[in-house]
Amino acid sequence: MNLQTAVDLTHEAMRMALVLTLPVLLASLLVGVVVSLLQAVTQINEMTLSFLPKVAAVGGILLALMPWMVRMMVDYTHGLFAQLPGVTR
Repeated sequence: MNLQTAVDLTHEAMRMALVLTLPVLLASLLVGVVVSLLQAVTQINEMTLSFLPKVAAVGGILLALMPWMVRMMVDYTHGLFAQLPGVTR
């Protein structure tokens, strides 16, 4: 394996990690902003008020997108294993 192959494999793994985590992170961000605005308007500063909606949103997104995420990971792993014969020296 040469250096360029290692860099390409690392780049692809990082891209896959970003693609898979981005929907969950965006949902958490949006819910956090909405709850923070609601807390600022109502002057309610309760920590659990910001935590529980984020957990619910992340859980819902994970349940909704799990088939897509699993399919992406299986396709990525299949492609990685298919490249193995070409990676050796």
